[in-house]
Amino acid sequence: MAEIDIRKENHVGRITLNRPHALNAITFNMCYQIEKAIDEWLVDTSVALIMIDAIGNRAFCAGGDLSQMYQSGLKEDYSYGHDFWRMEYRLNAKVSQSTKPIVSFLNGYTMGGGVGLGCHGSHRIVDETSQIAMPECTIGLVPDVGGSYILSRNDGYLGEFLALTAKRLSPGDAIHCNFADFFVSSSRWNELKERLSKTGDINQIHQYNSPPPDATLTDELKSDINQLFGQPVKEIETIIRQESSPWHQEISNRMKKNSPLSMACVFKLMQMQRQVTNIQEALDREFRFTYRAAQYGDFIEGIRAQVIDKDYQPSWKHKSISEVPDADVTLMLAPLGKHSLVWE
Repeated sequence: MAEIDIRKENHVGRITLNRPHALNAITFNMCYQIEKAIDEWLVDTSVALIMIDAIGNRAFCAGGDLSQMYQSGLKEDYSYGHDFWRMEYRLNAKVSQSTKPIVSFLNGYTMGGGVGLGCHGSHRIVDETSQIAMPECTIGLVPDVGGSYILSRNDGYLGEFLALTAKRLSPGDAIHCNFADFFVSSSRWNELKERLSKTGDINQIHQYNSPPPDATLTDELKSDINQLFGQPVKEIETIIRQESSPWHQEISNRMKKNSPLSMACVFKLMQMQRQVTNIQEALDREFRFTYRAAQYGDFIEGIRAQVIDKDYQPSWKHKSISEVPDADVTLMLAPLGKHSLVWE
């Protein structure tokens, strides 16, 4: 069975991810096929819009397929990872900058690479099952695929909070945090897809849009988030150790799962992303970290613990954020020179 179904349907170019057994994790080949299709449809006058969805009810896309990246990294061959991210990030930029509407149906889990594919389009739809998150720090990465760009556009220090806790965003939270635009009940998705296909009219979405469930990120909670995550990153660990509230304990438990190097770099990356003006600049800064992650960071160990062995007991390079030297952060986020992303 093909891992992806790409076809034209009336006025719509349709892309359907078809790896439900793997939560529709995106592969190198899938990235290549999607980019090729989008390039063709952008110049095809018979295509009015592009639609991306997925088979199965558990996930739109739970991330990138990391198994080959892990095996290559064990052999100290980092070229596969570099090539994968180059292609994936180029695809993320094309989705974001598409001159035709791109509609994504984000059911179930949308995480990591799924965010890069599904959350940069013009019309992003969630339903009652949707859960969106950026849990990259748990595998020794930082939020990438343009995810840090979206996070950095939130008010205050909400982006740092979401990156370090990998909090799963409910449908209401996803819209509030600019990972989605519309809430449409899953019972109406097939009807909406059919209407879009028959008419090619993107405005059909507005007839199906409903108020989303209330966001859990209340003003009071955001105030607490700003107070805590507005501190220097190395002080956050100290603060949460001194606090005994259930909220602080939950944050502590979530952060304990993360690579200290990744968390330290997230704070610097978020500062950088607030200064950029477009997604290509943002992806370039993410690529600085991911390019080095397997060789100098915790990425290989993170995949081992979370994906391969699943013992969830990673042995990170640093024991805590406070032990991460500033020089290590500078190294991971330094410009790549001749190895920088090329957009053609």
